[in-house]
Amino acid sequence: MNRNNIWIHIGLAVVLVTIAAVVGQIDRWRSALRTGTIEHRSTAPVRPARVEKTDPTAEAEVYVRFRPGTSLDTIKSLAFSNHDRVVDNIESVKGLVFIDDLDNADPESVAEQYRKIDGVEYADVNGIIKLDDPTSGENVERVEPNQFELGQPNDPLFPEQWALNNVGQNGGKAQADIGALKAWLKTQGSKDVVVAVLDTGVDYTHVDLRSNMWLRPDNVPAYYDDELGEMDDLHGFGIDSNLSDPMDDNGHGTHCAGVIGAEGNNGEGIAGINWKARIMPLKFLGRGGYGSTKNAIEAINYAIDRKKHGVNVRVISASWGSTQKSKALEDVIRAAGDEGILFVAAAGNNGTDNDKRPHYPSNYDLPSVISVAALDRNDQLASFSNFGPKTVHIAAPGKDIDSTWLNDQYRSASGTSMATPQVAGVAALIVASNPRISMAKLREKLLGCIDKIDSLNGKIASGGRLNAAKAIGN
Repeated sequence: MNRNNIWIHIGLAVVLVTIAAVVGQIDRWRSALRTGTIEHRSTAPVRPARVEKTDPTAEAEVYVRFRPGTSLDTIKSLAFSNHDRVVDNIESVKGLVFIDDLDNADPESVAEQYRKIDGVEYADVNGIIKLDDPTSGENVERVEPNQFELGQPNDPLFPEQWALNNVGQNGGKAQADIGALKAWLKTQGSKDVVVAVLDTGVDYTHVDLRSNMWLRPDNVPAYYDDELGEMDDLHGFGIDSNLSDPMDDNGHGTHCAGVIGAEGNNGEGIAGINWKARIMPLKFLGRGGYGSTKNAIEAINYAIDRKKHGVNVRVISASWGSTQKSKALEDVIRAAGDEGILFVAAAGNNGTDNDKRPHYPSNYDLPSVISVAALDRNDQLASFSNFGPKTVHIAAPGKDIDSTWLNDQYRSASGTSMATPQVAGVAALIVASNPRISMAKLREKLLGCIDKIDSLNGKIASGGRLNAAKAIGN
């Protein structure tokens, strides 16, 4: 071997040794980051590694709320050091973020590691939410408009809408309704009032809904989120498959929207509690009726943002729930209440006592929340409806309710899901007649202006059924 070859081999050896040293140092740095031996790191045991994810848009495993004063940069740095990433920062709740674990570790172990970090208020698993109505209902045949009595709308299915005007049809009890006819003598709603339907979206092209759907005004900028990006929220908020489109592909949200605000007296289908309104779809549940805590929170966060940009969102109608309590969901509902948005929630459909077996979000003890049970056409608590003398506030019609469905159709359905938009709809009527009413006064009117029902004593906090006429002072 000549001298030149010797020096070449020595040079190559030096390079290889240097590379090995650098790689080793990098491994030590990564190990230090994972085991919490640098500033801001957790001292919790390292989570067992799993196969790394390949889909960067995968659903976040956990949500974490850091104490006030923790910067987003610090939070992102901490997540990065744990081989995690911040999927979304919830602007309306300071310090609340959703985190995706890139190692695909068990979500509970991820949450547990964050709970042990100084400066973390809480951390939990991003839960699954699903619809739980007892029946999906039956299709309702479309009929031609008939001539109605004076004071009644000409919507052809109105005679079947016992919740609005119960004359004993189909074996019901006369006047076991919300008093809509008397309420309409004072107001039939207002297109200045926005009600957000937090659900599977809304078929905003439906013939009986399209004139009452919210559209983002030209003077309100498109919604922008640092993590989600900009969305063309012309029709509202959608999170399931297309961030810009809240079109319903399930039917549930469209049914709830029709109860609140199907156009009245237009010779078509049904009459909503509000003949005129603005329905804002907040789609967080997909075709199968499933969503996540993260999706629900992001949708509420959107409604808060739109309110801050001048959109008159006064009510959120939430016809869903679970037995899983989420501190993050509670916090974002509280933030909505702080912005003057009433949150109307279904009590649930297990026939159980919510005082003993809580149901969320209806069980959150917040001044902006109203929990709603379901009644049948005889003023009896529906067999499926949850109840609770301390935690369920009011009852409303929720069995055999006719409303809008996908593709210009109509359907009868049952559940506290159907009772909830009755209360949300009456809330919008109250605001239409008194635009400056505060959220607290609005809630007070809904719960104070009721019809007492003996069968609800010891079952519902107010002991009564929703009454629209009394609530608007007519």
